[in-house]
Amino acid sequence: MELFVNGEKLDVTLENEKTVGDVLTSFEQTCEKNSLATVGIKLNGHQIEASAFDKASAVPLSADTKIELTVVAEKNVADTFISLGTVFQTIADKLKNIPALLQSGKDSETGSIISELADALDQFCHTAALSALFPDIYGNLKIDNKPVSQFFSDFSGVLTDFKKALETKDTVTIGDLAEYEICPRLEAISEAVKSIHGSSHE
Repeated sequence: MELFVNGEKLDVTLENEKTVGDVLTSFEQTCEKNSLATVGIKLNGHQIEASAFDKASAVPLSADTKIELTVVAEKNVADTFISLGTVFQTIADKLKNIPALLQSGKDSETGSIISELADALDQFCHTAALSALFPDIYGNLKIDNKPVSQFFSDFSGVLTDFKKALETKDTVTIGDLAEYEICPRLEAISEAVKSIHGSSHE
């Protein structure tokens, strides 16, 4: 049997493990001790989805069994949150300049800022999903005293209005939304991840 974790082959010695499920159970115990979580499983080159997990677990081990696992560390999730907190604060500062940029005909610079915002929001949502794997620390993550899902549900309407204003180059609405709606929310995200930073080091 071959076992790979994040692309690196591990030297493993089987004890009482007879099936793929036995190996995964043993590995999961190691993960718990080291604040890791498994986010992907491949068996003999095939990705194992949740619906096929039980069937894959029952597969007997053989000399040519190849198990590839993708894991994420709690510390890496926390570090990503901290990094994004800084990114959102930087973007908030840039957003306040968008009306002036549009009035100066600097559409490309405006587009660059919007792309930064979209990428940062995507990365945050992805990281928030990963954080659910560590419920003891991240289960109570709140932004502006709201659960993450509710915060982004409220935020999505603002972003839709902002997109429409950009398409029509309504600089007054763009400026108002950026300064009074979007920037405070980005700053709230930055503030929220500070508490995660503290709890992850307690």
